[in-house]
Amino acid sequence: MVCGAKNTEPAYLRDLLASVDNRAVDVKIKICAQDPVSVVRHTATERNKAGDYYEQSWYVLDVDEFAHLDRALRLAADKNVEVALSNPCFELWLLLHFRDHRAPVNGYRQAEKELINHHPGYSEAARKLDFRRYRAGWPAAVERARKLAKPGEEHKTNPSTGMWRLVREIVPAHLQN
Repeated sequence: MVCGAKNTEPAYLRDLLASVDNRAVDVKIKICAQDPVSVVRHTATERNKAGDYYEQSWYVLDVDEFAHLDRALRLAADKNVEVALSNPCFELWLLLHFRDHRAPVNGYRQAEKELINHHPGYSEAARKLDFRRYRAGWPAAVERARKLAKPGEEHKTNPSTGMWRLVREIVPAHLQN
């Protein structure tokens, strides 16, 4: 799995993996902070280098203000790269751990402001995510996120996040609702 961000997403995913301890999956997290088209290419290249070792490859990204997002999503489909896209940002996924949120979110700053109510000091903590705050909430976040948009339609719907699909691949079946 390749993350387009350097801090929050990789930290969350590493800690989720450690928390659920699913030995049936082997996940390698890479960071590639570039435009989405370049990251899709990088993800496909990394998967191809691994040969048949990995069954899936994922790209975790935010909508942000990327100009070629549609192109990146088409390329991901062509290259068989799964996309866990959050619209507008990953912080929406984090917020869903605490409560349902269906109103449009006007970018990272608004999402951060909403999240601070549940994670005081989040802006300072973003560099080092404290997963203990989120551990108990991921099942609720999965269910809340599933209701926001159809899989693959997240880029068209604010708010929405496809992180629930990735989490369901990582978490062992006996821990899922």
